[in-house]
Amino acid sequence: MEEEALKIIIADDEKRITDLVSDFLRAAGYTPLVADDGETALALFAAHPDVALVVLDIMMPGMDGWQVCRKIREQSRVPIVMLSARAEEFDQLTGFEAGADEYVTKPFSPAVLVKRIDALVRRSRALPQEEGETGLRIDAQAYVAYLDGKPLELTLKEFEILHHLYENKGRVLTRDQLLDAIWGYDFLGDARTVDSHVARLRVKLGAYGNSHLKTVYGMGYKFEV
Repeated sequence: MEEEALKIIIADDEKRITDLVSDFLRAAGYTPLVADDGETALALFAAHPDVALVVLDIMMPGMDGWQVCRKIREQSRVPIVMLSARAEEFDQLTGFEAGADEYVTKPFSPAVLVKRIDALVRRSRALPQEEGETGLRIDAQAYVAYLDGKPLELTLKEFEILHHLYENKGRVLTRDQLLDAIWGYDFLGDARTVDSHVARLRVKLGAYGNSHLKTVYGMGYKFEV
């Protein structure tokens, strides 16, 4: 029996963009689900909870991409890619703080966008399972981290940072190393992106995070055994 194609939501009020990206997604073996505003994107997500990834334009009529991203993050850790014609650092940081995993500026190459989608989907579904320190368990197949038996509400990037730091426990990782490992070499943001994600991750881990997720001033971060 042939495996069903993974579904990708693409939400943008510019039809030429949704048509172009949809063509590239189909060629890559995905099933695109198209929305031209935020409300439709949320309705599609509710109707298709098995979607593998969501692509959101920021400037859409009615509910913008940031609002949609936050709504999705309240219930899911599905990978989210933000699209925007605005390349300012503030806009990128706002997107990541809303829970986005990638930020792509227009104009963009649809072929490169699909490669980024491939990478996010692959990482979200195929990381090996392993366990962390006492009290923390990382189920990388399901992309969920548990603390004292309770699932943590982490974004994809927060999960990957936690997993990457644990894989390198006891070793100091610089902000640049984390940027390269989690966001990729072509990411245009700066170290503050890492800082904001680690800060939110530490809050979600509570006392455990304060004990094990350490800042090494002037260098970076480490998971302390």
